[in-house]
Amino acid sequence: MKKFLSLILALAMILSVCGLAQADELPVITIMFHGSNVTDDTAVLEKVNEYIADKVGAKLEVIWGTWGDFDEKAVDALVSSDAGVDMVFTCSWSADEYNSFARKGYFVKLDELIEQYGAELKAAIPESLMQAATIEGADGKGIYAVNGFKDTATQNTWDINVTLLNELGYTVDDVKNLGFFGWNEIFAKAKEVKGDSFYPFLVEPMVAERMVTNSIIVAGDSGSVNLLSLYLNPDDVSAEGTYGSTLLNKFATPEYKAFVDQMHKYYEAGYIDPALSVAETSNDARTNHQKEASYLIGTQSYAYGYEYSADVLARGVEVTFLPCTEAYVDATASQGAMVAINSASEHPVESFKFLALLNSDPTLMTLLNYGVEGIHYNLNDEGLVVFTEARASYSPWTNGMGNVTILPDTETEGKGFREAFRAYYAGAKSIPVPSFVFDNSAVSSQMASLANVAAQYALALDCGAVDPETELPKFIDALNAAGMEAYLAEANAQLAAYLGK
Repeated sequence: MKKFLSLILALAMILSVCGLAQADELPVITIMFHGSNVTDDTAVLEKVNEYIADKVGAKLEVIWGTWGDFDEKAVDALVSSDAGVDMVFTCSWSADEYNSFARKGYFVKLDELIEQYGAELKAAIPESLMQAATIEGADGKGIYAVNGFKDTATQNTWDINVTLLNELGYTVDDVKNLGFFGWNEIFAKAKEVKGDSFYPFLVEPMVAERMVTNSIIVAGDSGSVNLLSLYLNPDDVSAEGTYGSTLLNKFATPEYKAFVDQMHKYYEAGYIDPALSVAETSNDARTNHQKEASYLIGTQSYAYGYEYSADVLARGVEVTFLPCTEAYVDATASQGAMVAINSASEHPVESFKFLALLNSDPTLMTLLNYGVEGIHYNLNDEGLVVFTEARASYSPWTNGMGNVTILPDTETEGKGFREAFRAYYAGAKSIPVPSFVFDNSAVSSQMASLANVAAQYALALDCGAVDPETELPKFIDALNAAGMEAYLAEANAQLAAYLGK
């Protein structure tokens, strides 16, 4: 009997060693996410790697890019062909802009991988999103990133600290009725009550410009500093705006001049934190002011249900979001959050299997977004997610990760939230040119020069930190000298062809 037990134990040890050896042989795949607030992912990745080992055949490591550092890290990894980054967030507005980086050969064409391993992915993601990801890339027409099923329409809103607003004796209706050009009285009152170190107007400067002028991002334009714009009809986003279907140099329009003039007045009055006007500090300053609720009115690129997110609830005040326009469908929104496989990756198959699983498997999606049940959240009697204090150290940007529609509802969202989410975006109107994407390859040198010029001027002007009377003419002259006329001509020729003119 003792010999038999010894034999069993020996066999168990051999199997255990073999299992460890097999686990050690799994390749490590690395993904770089955007917009995250994660300081401790140990428990999450332990569970994730247990779950995906046999399904993906790999272990996962995550680089948690933040709003402040992602763009530089992502571009550096792709341009340097860093094989240590297998997957990377991309979209229509990030510095590693989807269309241009796919054309330059930085992303793997996924069509064959989708055909071979993507049945569950295709069942989980709407065909319209697959179509939105289909572009002309370095290896021909096809899909070069997995398109996340998230907020598939764009809506910019004013982010209002209602608690403070009411303390000052004003209402959300006052904010709406006075409008952007009429908030001086409200800001002055906030400054008087809260002191000189309080900055009531919290802006993401380029978002503020779009909100005030009703301009939109043009997919395929410079990802770091948008140079072009179409202008919406704020009363009906599906109708043509002031300039019709014509692309303009946004910085040379009267709408832009009126915007920066007012921003300069607000800045000079002390209503805007100077840190917002400096590229190195702008994103972090805005994020910190939001967290601390040390603002009165801010800007927000809104997604349905954002008011229920941990980031908003943690502010400890009542927050509401006042739309500038209806939600609208355009290429920017359709390509608003994607994950591509780095063409330098040594594990494209495992990487794709992971992305397909992430976007189709509720267990994996919940793990990576909400953390570990019993640590980062619990389920109440209705099966709704209730976050714990540990959520503070693990709070990824959900909309940047993938298919949010397969997540469970949270207690703050309420039962049926995901159904309402789908209905909200299903009802969004399309702009007159919903799928237009600018192919900038013919004017890529001009775009690079123009982006460099814009990087010198746009942020400070958008934030109000410099005088538009002197700096805006210099900016426009520098843009013209860098090739804006040729850039505009190529963009409008493509738009005309898109419209069949």
